Amino acid sequence: MLQYTLRRILLMVPVFFLISLLVFLLLNLAPGRPGERGGAESGQSGKTEVTSESVMLFKQQFALDKPILLNTRSWMDQGEVRRLLSDAYGLEGDPTPADRVAAREALEDGGFYLVRHLVALILQDQSPALRKVAADTIVLSAKKPLLSESSAGAEEVTRANHTLDAFNREFREWKCGDNEEVEPCLVRITPLWQGWWEANHADYEFEGSEKLSSFFLDTRFAAYWHKLLNLDLGISVVNHEPVLPQLLGRIKYSISLSLLSILLAYTLAVPLGVYSAVRPGSTADNVSTVALFVLYSLPTFFTGTVLLKLLSQGTPLEIFPTGGFYNSDDPPQTTLGQLVDILWHIAMPVATSTSVALAALSRYARTGVIDVIRADYIRTARAKGLSEPVVIIKHAVRNGMIPILTLLGGLLPVLVSGSVVIEVVFNIPGMGTFLIDAINQRDYNVVMAVLLASSLLTQVGILISDLSYALVDPRISLD
Repeated sequence: MLQYTLRRILLMVPVFFLISLLVFLLLNLAPGRPGERGGAESGQSGKTEVTSESVMLFKQQFALDKPILLNTRSWMDQGEVRRLLSDAYGLEGDPTPADRVAAREALEDGGFYLVRHLVALILQDQSPALRKVAADTIVLSAKKPLLSESSAGAEEVTRANHTLDAFNREFREWKCGDNEEVEPCLVRITPLWQGWWEANHADYEFEGSEKLSSFFLDTRFAAYWHKLLNLDLGISVVNHEPVLPQLLGRIKYSISLSLLSILLAYTLAVPLGVYSAVRPGSTADNVSTVALFVLYSLPTFFTGTVLLKLLSQGTPLEIFPTGGFYNSDDPPQTTLGQLVDILWHIAMPVATSTSVALAALSRYARTGVIDVIRADYIRTARAKGLSEPVVIIKHAVRNGMIPILTLLGGLLPVLVSGSVVIEVVFNIPGMGTFLIDAINQRDYNVVMAVLLASSLLTQVGILISDLSYALVDPRISLD
């Protein structure tokens, strides 16, 4: 079993990688993206340098300036860059507004890959207007991004950023002013760019190995996985705070609700299913079947709303709180009091969640035990004179639990993702509401974090299910 477990754990690594790739592609290829409004504004005429820099800084912070999966920018030629400049500023032909926005966004995202072509256009192109816009564009493209404090110590980052800022300030004014005539401006800035390029051209030229490396590694997906390997889930685009602390702050609510619901559902479903299997067709079996399927057919929002109406709003009783996870206005002072207060608040959410799982689990348990009871070895055990409780509990129940153990793999992810409906109905700030808010706000780092955690727990749940088969059924060997 140990070898099987190790093989499965090793297999989880490529599976997790492929899941992360699929989810990442779906999120990034979906319509809209963080910073879309800023990108649209950057496509308007008359944008200021401050606006362009703020847009670029936002994109660089969340790696939105990089290609999604494969980077071919190092293979761009001068003609393609010239066409982008012409479309972005309407210098040639009659580009549509959508083409102009797309061209300007491509120029903003191209960054240092465009510098060598922009310098060549400034120095060699025959169109003064195009040389001017090339000079305007290169001021932003040639800038080197500042380092973040997470990449090194604070003092080292400060010193490095002073050097980078001095480098960036060097050519801040090497472009044409708003009221400056084009020809005199080009006469002024051309030698400046020529001298700068002679001193710094090595930083913006790419060899074959560098092109190949950037093709795979200078992408959004590679940047995300680089952070993921350092247990960094990124920064929320909504509140600009790290995702991991926010996720840990929310997950405790969902785990408390889901874990209690799963334990309660299994605790009630197994005895109920076994009792129905031992007495199939009896009045108790028929009544429990009808009652459980009625509960299963009721949606959770309906069950939760009914419980709120009946047991917390004074019609007819006012026993439980209307919502929340604990009493925030007047919290108990003792640990026991706090535990009782939490259990009192989550009693109805747990009951609502359990009502749905209870019917399915009990029916699976009933079916599994009925199939086992009809097996030959059960008749042999009875023929040996074993008592009925021993036959049922030791032989039938143990081997009949495989169907409900299979469901465990699908229940574990609920510990992370939570129940959106239940958390909304009972006003609980868990992972379900966290995920829905992130989807509505296109907060992709949060969505990725929740979905990847759910996928990892799904794999763990399936592994636990497989291992439990061998524990309950000696006929199954994993070696």
